[in-house]
Amino acid sequence: MALCAGVGAMALPSELIVHIFSFLSDRDKLRASAVCSRWRECLFYPALWAELKLRIGGGSTSDETPKLEFLMRKFGSFVRELQLEVAPVEGNLGALNNDPSSARMDQPPGPDSDPQLSERWRDAMATYLDQVLCVFSSIKNNRNLQKLSLYGDTFILQQEGLLDSSNLHQIHQGDKKINEIQQLFMELLSNSRQLKWLSCSFMLGLVTPCSLACLSNPSAESLQHLSLLDHQLGPLISPSELDRLSNLHSLALDFSDLTSELCGLLASPRRTPLHRLSLLLNGAALEFKALEGTATEDDWKALVRVSANLRVYIMALEVDSSELLRFLKPSLPLERLHLDSYSTLVTDATLELISQQYNKTLTHFLLLRDGHDFPDLNVNRNEDPLVLLAWRCTQLAVLVIHGYTVWSHNLVAISRLRGSSLRVLTVSEESIDFDPDQSVYVEGDPVHNLVKEVSLGLGRVWHPCLDSSLVLSEPTQHFHRELHAFSMGM
Repeated sequence: MALCAGVGAMALPSELIVHIFSFLSDRDKLRASAVCSRWRECLFYPALWAELKLRIGGGSTSDETPKLEFLMRKFGSFVRELQLEVAPVEGNLGALNNDPSSARMDQPPGPDSDPQLSERWRDAMATYLDQVLCVFSSIKNNRNLQKLSLYGDTFILQQEGLLDSSNLHQIHQGDKKINEIQQLFMELLSNSRQLKWLSCSFMLGLVTPCSLACLSNPSAESLQHLSLLDHQLGPLISPSELDRLSNLHSLALDFSDLTSELCGLLASPRRTPLHRLSLLLNGAALEFKALEGTATEDDWKALVRVSANLRVYIMALEVDSSELLRFLKPSLPLERLHLDSYSTLVTDATLELISQQYNKTLTHFLLLRDGHDFPDLNVNRNEDPLVLLAWRCTQLAVLVIHGYTVWSHNLVAISRLRGSSLRVLTVSEESIDFDPDQSVYVEGDPVHNLVKEVSLGLGRVWHPCLDSSLVLSEPTQHFHRELHAFSMGM
């Protein structure tokens, strides 16, 4: 039936239009705002934008900056939850060299090595600085901000893992913009009044060792989650600053920054017990950040006594097995472990230690290696260390393997040992091998038989992962997203 004149969407009260628009996604809200001035006025009502999730960059350069400026100008002063991911360029800058052999973590050449690369590098870096400046200029006076999550997918802008001041000199006003960004970030922390979640991961030039000292006293009391991760060499949080944050429930740091002194503060009975702790150990930084002075076995025991429900998530990136054995303390309540490498190998002795020490706590285990060969962990043993891990770790729910040889009969054994309790079993097809001696006694296609046997063991349909890129995500991005899920899942 046709609507009478004066009746319809345009005649609805503004409050009702705002309520209807609250069910739209952010993208659809922006599209609807182009319909008419009335809708635009209703769509920019502050209550509709209490939470804002943005991912900027990733191929387009300065074209996105005006859009970002518009959004932040409209909502930056009152948004309560802001999640921002900045990706200056899409893919690896090294791809300009047309080298198909480049791996996912090949370091890009220096900005001076190739004219085309140098120009693209400078454009990406300049856009990154402009966009970060835009965000913090808009939210610096926001006293309602409760959650701030920042992730800079900026690894591909790094040269040998770090971007120093000499690189910034190549960007127009680069040093000036970096200083301004750092000042705006500290101003935001100083003006905040009810911040509960502060996460800053790999944002180039943003966090300094002095940043957290600017956090206001009200926010220091209300803060429940803190994540500070960067490619800087020095620690980003001091004992005195951590002591102010007495109500933290979850914390994420570089493993080398978790000193014995910090661990002792976290074990204080005056504090709220810690529930989740995420630690990143980057082997490339160990020559600058030694493990001496980090938490000892006695420190972990003291922390667990106070925080009985504490669970720990660790990603070890390109770390030698001898170093792994040093930081995997027996009293560490390890729930999730991600071992990722490109050249270093995890030994069977390391897996043996993990399966024995964390048999009651380990639920997630990721063993990834992005190499050309697939070493066999079972070569000098009667029992496969992965099978032993599945047998001993009774809480194991997620197992992901790539880059190491997994024999088909061992994969069947893992599925039968853990059954339906193993919610995720992801093994790349390249990693699976078949024992020629066993194939004599098995009829039919060995791959089909493997899929059938593993599916029966798990109690659901299972297939090997055919695309290894689905397993080999960019490590820092994986860690950032996983620590968020881990910390929020408490």
